[in-house]
Amino acid sequence: MAKTKPGKKDLDSYSIKGTKKVVRNGDCVLMRPSDSDKPPYVARVEKIEVDHRNNVKVRVRWYYRPEESIGGRRQFHGDKELFLSDHYDLQSAHTIEGKCIVHSFRNYTKLENVGPEDYFCRFEYKAATGGFTPDRVAVYCKCEMPYNPDNLMVQCEGCKDWFHPSCMGMTIEEAKKLEPFLCSDCSSEDEVKRPLNSFHVEPKVESKRRKR
Repeated sequence: MAKTKPGKKDLDSYSIKGTKKVVRNGDCVLMRPSDSDKPPYVARVEKIEVDHRNNVKVRVRWYYRPEESIGGRRQFHGDKELFLSDHYDLQSAHTIEGKCIVHSFRNYTKLENVGPEDYFCRFEYKAATGGFTPDRVAVYCKCEMPYNPDNLMVQCEGCKDWFHPSCMGMTIEEAKKLEPFLCSDCSSEDEVKRPLNSFHVEPKVESKRRKR
């Protein structure tokens, strides 16, 4: 009679080798890429398990960087922006290099200082189709682009819209000295208030699944 292989056991936590950091379910981690020239992958730990040989594995849900998505990096994507994908994997816990924090978009914009461990996410991403949720976001300024938290914007006291200094013909230093600031529409006698438009974020390209 064939012997039944011992089952796997769920763990509450895992200590990253060579550090004092402890990973638990729901934590975001940095994982070693197969190509040493690439930055570490970012993932959210969904489950930690150990087998009868004491091999620890983690079930993760991957975050994608904009350049890893089907549409690629676009003008409004922040340097620390990630997309929470529907791509899951089972990986060796030994590939975890460290921990990080993936903030909501709103909380990220409130950070006084952005550290190397800080990222943000405002979209969920379907890896097979390139689709985003939400598929539209509000736009600002005369250029009508979504907000990039890495670029300084100034708010008009009149219409309450936000503007890039460069789009208003100003330097960043000049914009910082403005108080209050009125856009060209609000500063003219014939004030025109534009409706809040939206930007369609999904690329119209052929879908392609990416592997990790």
